[in-house]
Amino acid sequence: MNRREFTALLGLAANWPFTAHAQRTTIPRIGVLSPSRSEDAIPNRVLLKGFVAGLRDLGYVEGENITIEREFSDANAHQLRERAAELVKRKVEVIVALSSTAARPAKQATSTVPIVAINMADPVDDELVASLARPGGNVTGTTFLGPELVTKRLQLVSEVVPQHSHVDVVWHPNAYGDRTMDGMLKEAEHAAQILGMQLQFVPVTRPEEIASALSAITGDRADAVCVFPSPMLFAEYGRIVRIMAEKNLPTIYAAREGVELGGLMSYGPNQGDLARLTASYVDKILKGAKPAELPVQRPTKYELVINLKTAQQLGLTISNQMQLLADEVIE
Repeated sequence: MNRREFTALLGLAANWPFTAHAQRTTIPRIGVLSPSRSEDAIPNRVLLKGFVAGLRDLGYVEGENITIEREFSDANAHQLRERAAELVKRKVEVIVALSSTAARPAKQATSTVPIVAINMADPVDDELVASLARPGGNVTGTTFLGPELVTKRLQLVSEVVPQHSHVDVVWHPNAYGDRTMDGMLKEAEHAAQILGMQLQFVPVTRPEEIASALSAITGDRADAVCVFPSPMLFAEYGRIVRIMAEKNLPTIYAAREGVELGGLMSYGPNQGDLARLTASYVDKILKGAKPAELPVQRPTKYELVINLKTAQQLGLTISNQMQLLADEVIE
């Protein structure tokens, strides 16, 4: 080795620590897009807590080796599109969308930035992915498959509420895509025919409409109430539970948080667990995986949660068999 080669080798060696340090200090940035108005809203609190815990399980600590930039909206489609475009402009490595409601404007904003969506309804009908097994684009994540659970919730109402011939369904018409919402309505109508129920659909399009929309629901007209899944309605569970308690109406929710706040029962996936599971896809994408090749994951378990105290207040008896079937009984 001549002197010139030796000198060049020394110079290269001198740069090794600097190069390695530069690589270590390059912190990936992910953007979180939510249809709810603040981090205190129930969906954000539940989903973000689960997601950040999932990242921590994989070795990511916010502020140390990963940056999370949060963007909230006020259940407003125009705001969501603006927030999504802002995240794309900031050149985040991944956009994490909290629900289909956020995933749709994110996909409209970019076809190249990977999007990992937590808690999608029906991503195929919402045209977010080509199929669950092969998403085919820049969107993947987890789904709770909304339409498929409607029948089960109405069946549970029929088993718990002796007089269940009239059931009001509170729903958010724009929660998901038209095909997904149509699927939920048709599934509910089909289930009602089998169970001998008459359904009354109560639409709520904005948080400000909840009080007036639910004011028409009375014990004279409805024997029970079923609240459809929706990020906006999820964020308003506290208000819905209070109104239903004032009306003394048994109500079933899509998520356990409705029962924890005082509702009668819920049936669906644990949303915090889904969020925690979704973190693994962010990890894979940061390591080079493509969303198109990551199958959309479905829940491996659906949980039934019952509030016995609420049942007693409503004058309902929850059978021992039903309590044994429940994943959790709140007393």
